[in-house]
Amino acid sequence: MTTQKPDLVTRTAQSTATAVHVRGRDLVNDLIGKYSFTEMLYFLTSHRMPEAVETRVLDACLVTLMEHGLTPSAVIARLMADSVPEEPQVAIASGLLAIGSVFAGTTESCAALLLAIERRIAAGEVDAVENVAREYDKAKKPVPGFGHGTHKPDDPRTIRLFALAEELGKATRYVPLLRALGKAVDAALGRHITINATGAIGALLLEIDVPVSAMRAFSVVSRAGGLVGHLLEEKETHSGRAIWAAAKKTVPYSEENQS
Repeated sequence: MTTQKPDLVTRTAQSTATAVHVRGRDLVNDLIGKYSFTEMLYFLTSHRMPEAVETRVLDACLVTLMEHGLTPSAVIARLMADSVPEEPQVAIASGLLAIGSVFAGTTESCAALLLAIERRIAAGEVDAVENVAREYDKAKKPVPGFGHGTHKPDDPRTIRLFALAEELGKATRYVPLLRALGKAVDAALGRHITINATGAIGALLLEIDVPVSAMRAFSVVSRAGGLVGHLLEEKETHSGRAIWAAAKKTVPYSEENQS
């Protein structure tokens, strides 16, 4: 007995000789000039156009992660831009590979944690928030969305994002839950740990119904825009050579303890 495979289709987009259709809408007549990049990004991932306040929340999240100085992604992009100056896509792609569980990529894991806590509360676990904080402390594991090497005692980006969410009426479920988790984490560890921007963004994106599976991709899209600025500056400053020289000076070669 053979199992019939379902017909493969794409519901995202198609192009013909005279038109382009995106999720049932005509790109030329329905979308171009009528919707912003942010709205289209939401449309393609959530399968509906966002409300005005949802657009503002998503736009704020994208702006937040676009730039953070000479982070690993920017340094890598600058080094690649210096090595392959005629191929900007190579430098941007290289920089984006640095987005992950350490830098700029914890949005989805924080959002997933908030959803897990919400499920535990719904199942009747009244102290789920406090229990989760204690579980992470006992396991000596960092809580996704918490801690920052630069921003202390609090991440100013988080403060602004929370204020905007409240202003727009989009701090109803997951923002309060993340704040409660922050208090529980502080109590469990006995010291204050900041809620970082990626954690805050995870809560805000849940508030506007962005799928968790799309969140890291949103971080990638955001940071790609920031890397363009680094590439253009690199053409003027050639900082990649200075970074290379600094690395050689800071990490000297040693023959000690050679086998």
